[in-house]
Amino acid sequence: PGDGQGGDGDAGGNGAPAQEAPRTVTGDLVKTEYGPVQARITLTGGKITAADAAQAPSGNPQTESITARAVPELGKKAVQAQSAEIDTVSGATFTSEGYKKSLQSALDRAGG
Repeated sequence: PGDGQGGDGDAGGNGAPAQEAPRTVTGDLVKTEYGPVQARITLTGGKITAADAAQAPSGNPQTESITARAVPELGKKAVQAQSAEIDTVSGATFTSEGYKKSLQSALDRAGG
């Protein structure tokens, strides 16, 4: 017996508003060696439900290739961690560090 669902108590209808509207919060623009990065998160019920970048390093094919790989991975890590305490993406250290700083500022703005 078990449906594979976590039992953290969040699924009940007690005390929580019905269907809290998602809100999007953008972090600070952080300058990196390869260009600016700016995290953007979507929160629903106080939880990060999506994370991406409003701005990310670009300008040459190599940087764009790294950014295209790193940003989705950083977003996935942010959703999993529910914080800015995430590991850097291999080969994208500057972008990762800038993203984490911007992500933390977005969480601070959101009150998280």
